[in-house]
Formats: sequence, C-alpha cells, structure tokens
Amino acid sequence: MRSSKRHKAILELIKIKEMVGVDELAEEFNTTPQTIRTYLRDLDKQRKLVRFHGGARAIDGKANMEYEARRQIAASQKIAIGNMAASLINSNSSLFVNIGTTTEAVSDALTTHTGLLVITNNINVANKLRLYSDIEVVIAGGTVRMNDGGIVGEAAVDFIKQFKVDYAIISSSAIDKDGALLDFDFREVKVAQAIIENARNVILVADLTKFDRAAPIRIGHLSQVDIFVTDRVEDKNIRQICQETDVELIETAQFRRNTWKTNTTFSSLVAE
Repeated sequence: MRSSKRHKAILELIKIKEMVGVDELAEEFNTTPQTIRTYLRDLDKQRKLVRFHGGARAIDGKANMEYEARRQIAASQKIAIGNMAASLINSNSSLFVNIGTTTEAVSDALTTHTGLLVITNNINVANKLRLYSDIEVVIAGGTVRMNDGGIVGEAAVDFIKQFKVDYAIISSSAIDKDGALLDFDFREVKVAQAIIENARNVILVADLTKFDRAAPIRIGHLSQVDIFVTDRVEDKNIRQICQETDVELIETAQFRRNTWKTNTTFSSLVAE
C-alpha cells in the first residue's frame, strides 16, 4: 500500500476510534512501528492529527478547529518566514518561542539545529521539539488556554523572568500603522513583554495579514525588536519605522534584506 493510501486509511481509522496506538496500526497494516511513526509524523506536520507518545489522536473540538483554521491563513508565507527566522538562530544557543502559528512555523524549522535550549509557553512547540535529542525544551507553568495550547498568567511571567536568553521568537495578533504590536489577551501580552525584556536579540515573525487586523492590547513597539521577518511590507510607514529605529527588515517574498544597522550581530548569519 502506498504511503498516501496508508495516510488516508490511518485518518479514517482515527475518525472512527478517535485514538490509535503505534503497535495497533503496525499490526493493522502489517508493517513496522518505525514506519507507522513516520506516517504519524507526516500527518502531524500536515495538522491532520495530533501525535503523542505511542500513538495519535484526532484533532477535535471547536477551539482546535478554529486554531487549525488560523494555521491555514497565509500558510506558505508562514513556512517561508519560519525557515528564514530559523536560519538566523545559531546552534548551541538559547531562545524563547512564544504563542502563535507563525512562531510554531519557526519551531518546525528548528528541528535540524543542535544544542538548543528552548524555553516556551506554547505546548505545541514543546510537544514537537521534545522529540529531538539535540534540543532541550523547558516549558512554562501557568494557565493553559484551550484554544491554542498557550500558557499564560502571572506564573508564566515569573517563570520567564528567571532566564536571559540569546534569542526571542515572538509574534503578535496585529501590527498597527504606528508600529504598535497588539494582541487580544492581556495575560498573553504580559508573557510576551517578559520574553522581550529577557532576550538579547528579539526576532518578530508576522505575515502581511497582521497589518490588516486590529487588537486592543499593546505588547510593545516594532522599535523594540532587532529583526522583523515577514513575507512583505507594503506600508511605507512601517518601512520607515524600521529604518529610523535600526530594525533589520527581512522580506521573504523576494528574499530582500533591508539592513540599516551598522553593527548588527546577525549580518553574517544569512547569505546575501
């Protein structure tokens, strides 16, 4: 049976049973557990099921469906942004990764790195990266949001403040024309602010659609980041803010780097 047919058969079985084990699937399809794990890994990357140790379960619930829908918005752009941002991260370094579908795209691209210490308040990121022996994952404590697996609240803020890391990978729900980074959940904003304050280099990842949205709570300002990775910037005001505040702007649509810093620590990390 070809892998595409087995993928479909696995999804059909999960639809019926909601949860399946690796050994059970190996017996069902007369193959090895290692092969089944490969199939489940592929389907998990496609966001068609949720892997766990020893098996997989269906993606269920209204909140999960809404989050999966968010993943599909500008999906290819997020992948390109994720790959670019990950290329800026050195192996053998420490970093924060916060909540968001774009930050998760960065974590997807970090799996080939070695010697990383990743501190995150995103269960999805922790669950993915924990499978890689060369990456140590530390997860914040606090209140878990049902809709996206984000960990928020004062306990998470206090936890983040214990660290001082090399990089922070952050996102925001919206970016205002004046450069304000905005979000919807006050608890998440507090965690994001702690992440920014306790990282030596801050990398903002956000696609073009974030410029068309509005949110009521201020995380901070574009000028507080070191690098902004996006698919493209159409607003001249945003481009001007980056230039005037020494923010390195990287646009993946044409792989265009606009570097205004004279002593940027990132200049040698990505080939021109």
